Amino acid sequence: MTPPFDDAAHRGMAPREVVASASSDWRRLFAASASPVPGATTALALGVELRQRVRRDGSAWSPVKAETATARGLHRHGADVLVGLRPLERGARDDAWIKGDASWDEVRRPGNRYDPAQARWLTELHSIGRDLRTYGTFSDVAEWLTLDDITSSLLWPHLEKAERLGIPIVATKRHQSVELVDGASVSVRVSQRSGALSVAPEVVIGGAEADAASVRPIGGSGVYRFEVTGERIRIDLARASVPDAVRALLMASAPVEVPAHDAEEFIAEHLAPLSRHVTVRAPGIEIPSPDRPTLVLGVRFSPSHRLEYSHSWRYLGRDDIPFDAPDPTDRESEAEDAIRQRVEEVWKEESPVEWAPTAVLTGLDAAEFAARVLPRLEALGGVVVEVTGERPRYRELTGDPRIEVTTVESPDPDWFDLGVVVTIDGRRIPFGKLFTALSRGRRKMLLSDGAYFSLSHPSLARLRELIEEAGELDEWETGPRLNRYQTTLWADFEDLADQSEPAVSWRVIADGLRDAEGVPETPLPRGLRADLRPYQRAGYDWLAFLWHHRLGGILADDMGLGKTLQLLALIAHTRDAGERRPFLVVAPTSVVSTWRTEAARFTPDLRMSVLDGARGEQKRGADAPTVARAAASADVVVTSYTRLRLDESGFADVEWAGLVLDEAQFVKNQATKTHQAVAALRADVVYAVTGTPLENSLSELWALLALAAPGLFPSARRFREEYVGPIEQGRVPENQEGGEYRAGRVARLRRRIRPLVLRRTKELVAADLPPKQEQEVAVELGPAHRALYDTMLQRERQKVLGLLEDLDRNRFIVFRSLTLLRMLSLAPELIDPEYAHIEPSKLTALFEQLDEVLAEGHRALVFSQFTSFLGLVAERLEERGIRHAYLDGSTRDRDCAVASFRTGEAPVFLISLRAGGFGLTLTEADYVFLLDPWWNPAAEAQAVDRAHRIGQERPVNVYRLIAAGTIEEKVMALQQRKARLFRAVMDDDALFGRALSADDIRGLFEQD
Repeated sequence: MTPPFDDAAHRGMAPREVVASASSDWRRLFAASASPVPGATTALALGVELRQRVRRDGSAWSPVKAETATARGLHRHGADVLVGLRPLERGARDDAWIKGDASWDEVRRPGNRYDPAQARWLTELHSIGRDLRTYGTFSDVAEWLTLDDITSSLLWPHLEKAERLGIPIVATKRHQSVELVDGASVSVRVSQRSGALSVAPEVVIGGAEADAASVRPIGGSGVYRFEVTGERIRIDLARASVPDAVRALLMASAPVEVPAHDAEEFIAEHLAPLSRHVTVRAPGIEIPSPDRPTLVLGVRFSPSHRLEYSHSWRYLGRDDIPFDAPDPTDRESEAEDAIRQRVEEVWKEESPVEWAPTAVLTGLDAAEFAARVLPRLEALGGVVVEVTGERPRYRELTGDPRIEVTTVESPDPDWFDLGVVVTIDGRRIPFGKLFTALSRGRRKMLLSDGAYFSLSHPSLARLRELIEEAGELDEWETGPRLNRYQTTLWADFEDLADQSEPAVSWRVIADGLRDAEGVPETPLPRGLRADLRPYQRAGYDWLAFLWHHRLGGILADDMGLGKTLQLLALIAHTRDAGERRPFLVVAPTSVVSTWRTEAARFTPDLRMSVLDGARGEQKRGADAPTVARAAASADVVVTSYTRLRLDESGFADVEWAGLVLDEAQFVKNQATKTHQAVAALRADVVYAVTGTPLENSLSELWALLALAAPGLFPSARRFREEYVGPIEQGRVPENQEGGEYRAGRVARLRRRIRPLVLRRTKELVAADLPPKQEQEVAVELGPAHRALYDTMLQRERQKVLGLLEDLDRNRFIVFRSLTLLRMLSLAPELIDPEYAHIEPSKLTALFEQLDEVLAEGHRALVFSQFTSFLGLVAERLEERGIRHAYLDGSTRDRDCAVASFRTGEAPVFLISLRAGGFGLTLTEADYVFLLDPWWNPAAEAQAVDRAHRIGQERPVNVYRLIAAGTIEEKVMALQQRKARLFRAVMDDDALFGRALSADDIRGLFEQD
């Protein structure tokens, strides 16, 4: 879930600048990272200059200097040239590009005044050539980048991006011009006269033949041509393949002459290899075909199932060439590629490991390689296998595995040791090695004498699946174990085994669920002062059923169905049953007082102690109770998540009968200190209470189950692989059908958690609840509002898309852009007071509805993520003389604000979604306005449930105001995807809302 956004921090953010105030340190901190805005940056260009090396005094000892080439200079000093690159910036005239302050160092400096995308392009260009030789002997090393020496193949795709970014490629001098030209090729022409050979390059640029004397190579990937016309010099840059030999020809000042007595050697040893890489035109000259290669595979066998192999190429009359030798110019590449392709096909079909030039194989990999791959390669044309050492003999066990399972008591009362014995062809397989092979996903297993067998047999595949569910290898110090929450897994092991023998106490737990004909009724506690509704009674019976089996669970009823009452009834029942240890209830600070009130109302006999506030606040008073003292004198201790986190050791020292986590979504992230503090508590059972056990991801459900049912899914990694990946992200094994596999995973997850999760929706159980009408209101932005939004959208889109390649690093900037657009969808003045004159379209739409609602005597809740927008609504209400209550995270007197609304003094209640999403009952309202959609549908549902809950007697009307054609429509689409995930796992067919029946419980033990 994206962290909450405090929009108050963005009220000073203008489209052109971030305004820093003396009291807002964070604004100054982030000012340097603020995005530039149109009109505030300087455009850049890539300057290209033909330069020449000269010695001014003509002495061979004088230093060489690089200077701008001119037509006169080239004539006078010769064509010892090179091309330099440097950044330029736009001058005072739009068509002028000047040196200015632009330099390679300046464009790389953070916070410069240049267009970010263009500066990044130039920085990347510099990086492409930064490790190569530049004008190291000249004084302008920092000013110029040498194009001639850039050999990277990234150069040309990068240059082609310049136009899309609005970066012109221009000459730095008026008497020079430069152009990128499509289409260039380089070939070699060999002519013969009197037995001697003349070798020269031929270059075609843009479809026309170029004078090779005016062409120079750019590394091995391109060429440039300089052409002098009068006083002007034209430079053409073109991509082309330039092998090293051809590059040398281009750098020569004239064709290369080969004497007649060397011609035969040149043709055989140089021209023939060159013809593999470039077109050679040699009229009247016969160029011999190179000899054909042979691939040699050398294999050495060693003891302990060790095998080493390596590849090399063999040509007649030459030493063997290492397979990955870097220089292929004197080899037959096409023939080598054809042989390699045939070898890789055999490897892909038969080998247990991926192909590599050299490798060392051990164990099963060596055995399968020797048995399957080598015979195929020995029969392959163009391949020679040379074996050294003794080649072992292997055999495969092909019988069906026989499996026996047992459970044995262990010193840890929460765990049972699990024994598994597997026999194949009458041979007992060591389970330690078998378990290691299965848990690591191996396909086969090799025994010490060379026998091996497949692990893909259906019974072993199922055994692997159950082992992965039961736990991780690292978690089993002496062997596999089952947790007492994994009763369904034991049944699966029983179904798999040919013979099973459970431990006595494990059988008691498993049979207690297996033999139950549904959840039995439990007598209501003597001290309960409430008439439970039927579904509340069913929830109480379910909680008592789990309590008697010492199992925790998740009570996931909708908001407003009386979850607190059900838990209080359970705690009172444990008192009647003789339990004297206290229960600990942990809740958000705003909900702590609700427990005290509800307990006094429904279970007055329970001794209640409230430890609220931070630990430091509790120590101010001499009589303030410590955790131990409070626990010693109370049946129920209620505290906040904040207090628990700050006084973790104090709560961990007490042995609690049970732990209740109210609004348990506060501990949905396993990595937080609060979750870790809860996990450290000592309690017989843990009950997680939340209407939203799954908000953004299944990982949140796992985090709650890790507390309420530790051991049900012991490994977070396995849970991600087995459930999160297939269900949320569509990751499906290659041999599985996507939809069917995903549906199977959903069904399996629901079956696993079914006994430990109870969820009832208001629509399912509260027949007397009045209807709820929900309506989306599309709000069209006014012309000025729309124009501003579209302009800002284009700017932010361009910025964000450029950051998505490294989202983790740029997450804050991306989130800031999204938030800016969400605020702009509401009101332009939220991002800059300068736009206060633009009427917010959504405010107009809100008051069109709200004025009519209030005129008819109704009361309304108005929710928004942005307190600044709630402030605008408050101003409009005051202008109309309408009293209102207000609640956000900074509200000091929360109870006073709530009371003013409940009494009718204020008919409108403005609430920030984060501050008012839970812990409030506001059934006095029958209209709810959601001014802006949030990413999380569960958060909105909780806000609506402030009014639509037990006690509401009137129909509730919900209006979602959505700015048409804005990011808000995308947010709604995201909501729908998350809602589908929640329904698939939690709500489908009211799976978690029905009372446990005999068939349900038998279903826990069905084989997948």
